[in-house]
Amino acid sequence: MLLTLAWGSVFFPGLFALCTWALRRARPEWTDYDCVMISTRVVSSAQAVLATGSGIAIIHSCKNVVSDRYWLAQEYVWFLIPYMVYDIYAMYLCDWYRIKEQNRRHSLTIFRNFLRKNRLMITHHVAILLVLVPIAQRFRGELGDFFVGCIFTAELSTPFVSLGKVLIQLKQQHTLLYKVNGILTLTTFFSCRILLFLFMYWSYAQQKELSLFQVPFRIPVFCNVANAVLIAPQLYWFSLLCKKAVGLFDTPPAEKDG
Repeated sequence: MLLTLAWGSVFFPGLFALCTWALRRARPEWTDYDCVMISTRVVSSAQAVLATGSGIAIIHSCKNVVSDRYWLAQEYVWFLIPYMVYDIYAMYLCDWYRIKEQNRRHSLTIFRNFLRKNRLMITHHVAILLVLVPIAQRFRGELGDFFVGCIFTAELSTPFVSLGKVLIQLKQQHTLLYKVNGILTLTTFFSCRILLFLFMYWSYAQQKELSLFQVPFRIPVFCNVANAVLIAPQLYWFSLLCKKAVGLFDTPPAEKDG
């Protein structure tokens, strides 16, 4: 546990520092905010790839979705804890550089604005640290590694979300790459963050020889509550992505007239 925590504490900040240094050397014309923002996206994507890979390995290894164990189900959670702490700081650092470039003072007011603007994401991170980590590591006992693996695969959409934000920052939102990435973002987000919950219920139904509709009444109430709490912000974020997608493929008035 301690070694895994230590590796995570070195890996994520270290990768961020390395990316920021490399971008400043390779693209001296970019602002500090550009370099820092893109570096945070690289680190987020790296974490997402590691989490998704771990999740796939766990799902593949757990034939019995209730009782089978796989070591990554616990070890990757310890590796994830430093990332959550780092990511909150990285989000704040991005805001700090953005405000600095606008010649605004760095003050307590700016910090409060950061908390207000990012309250949903910060709540998400804090909930993972204070609620999901204890559940995954202690309270579930020796059951449910398969479902922990499923939750890890939800990160599959993160690299596409990150690429989209980088392209916007570089003013490439009118390119074909941006539009293709938008489609992939919607597809992976819907599949791995919304349909994922249906897949978990279906997998349990197959294991216990139940119909899908019987599952919510055969599992503990707290499991249904936990899934509802997890899927609620995903539905909200997906609605925001859909709104952006509508604007993405909307034809400008000048083109319609032509």
